[in-house]
Amino acid sequence: MSLRTLDSLGSLAGRRIIVRADLNVPLRDGVITDDGRVRATLPTLNALINQGARLVVASHLGRPGGAPDPTYSLEPVAQRLSELLGKPVAFARDTVGESAREAAASLADGDVTVIENLRFNAGETSKDADERHAFAQQLAALGDALVSDGFGVVHRKQASVYELAEILPSAAGLLIETEVDVLDRLTESPQRPYAVVLGGSKVSDKLGVIEHLLPRVDRILIGGGMLFTFLKAQGHAVGSSLLEEDQLETVRGYLADAEERGVEIVLPTDVVVAASFAADAANEISPVDGIERTAAGASGIGLDIGPETAARFAELIRESTTVFWNGPMGVFEFPAFANGTRTVAQALTAVDGLSVVGGGDSAAAVRQLGFRDDQFGHISTGGGASLEFLEGKKLPGLEVLGWSQ
Repeated sequence: MSLRTLDSLGSLAGRRIIVRADLNVPLRDGVITDDGRVRATLPTLNALINQGARLVVASHLGRPGGAPDPTYSLEPVAQRLSELLGKPVAFARDTVGESAREAAASLADGDVTVIENLRFNAGETSKDADERHAFAQQLAALGDALVSDGFGVVHRKQASVYELAEILPSAAGLLIETEVDVLDRLTESPQRPYAVVLGGSKVSDKLGVIEHLLPRVDRILIGGGMLFTFLKAQGHAVGSSLLEEDQLETVRGYLADAEERGVEIVLPTDVVVAASFAADAANEISPVDGIERTAAGASGIGLDIGPETAARFAELIRESTTVFWNGPMGVFEFPAFANGTRTVAQALTAVDGLSVVGGGDSAAAVRQLGFRDDQFGHISTGGGASLEFLEGKKLPGLEVLGWSQ
């Protein structure tokens, strides 16, 4: 089955369209620190505005626990959206109450309102399908159709993502359409050579991706905190570095499977070892078989791939035609341990083909390190959703829109 797109809804002029966006942006003291997800929804919003639709934009932000919490208000996001759209954006101070109903009723063609954080209502994320359905029915009263464009939540069966799409005529927005197209290319028809770069803290977060992509890729590059479980599986001492002891046998199995399939799993040859987990910690570069022989000894913590490894990773990335990257190579938030992530990001900008940054921490890293979104083929807006798609899992927020893998 194919994804229902905007064309399936027919003429939108004068119709109230609920846009389920993902405006879950990071806030510090009420100020947005990364507006990438807001910018990502602009193509869909502008397309609907240009058709004369009346937009009710809905999203979650953070985890407020099913009750109003001003810390997680979407008001700053509505203000930023107004700036980016270059037009007034109204803000309703509840989700399905009087303020939301009045805001929706007062819309003229091309107008936009943002309703308050969906997760201020416990029905949004309830595990009880009846509770979710009841909340979705209240949301449905605000519009005539739903455009689902929050890719970051399509792996969750939540009221505004799943039940609302069953109640109202529904279709995917341009963002979800693009995400599905790119991720489908990564799993079904990648151009070779195909490299996957995996980082982040835990091997357990990436097991499904490794298993599903092993038959499809040419090489997998391993960095981040998860690399130490791989090194330990090969018999290396890793000091006090992050380690998942319970995944050692699984990792050994993947290494054996990769060798049998002729897939190269590329592990670091050197790492940056710090005396403690701190931005100003004393550190040194060590070969992977000498971590506990550094000045920090057995208490040393690996916080980044080393420069030799970073250069090798960059070379392999540039040689590839398709690259998917998920997870930073080190603790990029600390400048002393950001080189590996920066080097990998720079290499992705030089790929002659499709380069995909897999959302989440990777997307935050490239922006924090000064890269522009348009330097990459695609930056996914949904880290968890991207990974589950690449694991071959069924995503309820896509299935309800007609998609079937």
